[in-house]
Amino acid sequence: MNRLQGKVAIVTGASPNIGGTLAAGLAAEGAVVLCADLSEDVAAATARRITDAGGDAIHLSGDVTDPAHAEAAVALAVERWGGIDILVNNAVFFQQQGVLDMEYDAFRRQLDVILGGSFLFTRAVGRSMIEQQREGSIINVLSTAAWQGQPGNVGYSTGKSGLINFTRSTAMELAQYGIRVNGFTPTATAPTDPEARQALEALLARPSAYRNDFVAQLPLGRLPTPDDYVGAVVYLASDESAMVTGTNITVDAGATAKYWPWIPHPTD
Repeated sequence: MNRLQGKVAIVTGASPNIGGTLAAGLAAEGAVVLCADLSEDVAAATARRITDAGGDAIHLSGDVTDPAHAEAAVALAVERWGGIDILVNNAVFFQQQGVLDMEYDAFRRQLDVILGGSFLFTRAVGRSMIEQQREGSIINVLSTAAWQGQPGNVGYSTGKSGLINFTRSTAMELAQYGIRVNGFTPTATAPTDPEARQALEALLARPSAYRNDFVAQLPLGRLPTPDDYVGAVVYLASDESAMVTGTNITVDAGATAKYWPWIPHPTD
C-alpha cells in the first residue's frame, strides 16, 4: 500500500462522501493530504479520519472561489511537506433546479464553485509545481451529469460539463511541465457515511418533476459507493498513469454506456 509514498496531495471538497473517501484512499496508499472544505468541522473530520488510521493529514477551511484560499492551501502544504504532487478538484454544492425556476445568481454561484474553484486551485497548484520543477497529477471530479442531459439540474450539469474541456485545455498547457490533468467521472453514489446518506435522501425526497430511479437504470444493478472510486483516482494520481493526460476515467456502473432504458424480457 505504497503507490503514493512520498507524495503530497490536496483534496478540495473533503466531505465524508466522495471527497473525504478519496482523501483517505490517497493516504492509505502513502500520500500525505491537505483536506480543504468550506466547513471547518468537515475538513477537520476528514483529516482526523486519516490520522486515526495512521496517516499524515492537515486541514484548511475556506471558500474555493476565493483566490486567497487557494494560495493559502498551497502555501500551507509547501510549508508542511515541501511541495505538492497531487490535486483533486472535488468541491461542489448541489442545488437541483432547472432553467425555468433557478435564479441567475444561484446558477452563477454553482458554476463559480465547480469551475471557478477548479480554476483557482489548478492555477495555484500548477504554479507551485512549475516553480519547484515538480511533475504532478491534477484530477478533476466530473459526473455522469457532465456527459448526459439531466433535466432540472442545469447549474450542476453545466458546471461539470465545463470541467471536461477545462481538463483538456489545462492538460495541453501543463504537459510541457510534466503535469498531467485528467477527469474522473463518478455517478449517483450510495454514501457509506450516515450523515451523507441522510443528506442524499433529503435531496432526493424534494419535490421534483424529474424524479429518477438511478438504481433501476444502472446496468450493474447497484449504485457505486465512494470506496468504488478510490482505485481509479489512486491510479490517476500515481506514476502508473505517467502517460495519461487530457482524458477521463469513468466509474459509473455502465450509466453513460447505456442507450435508452429497456425492459428486460425473459428469453424462451
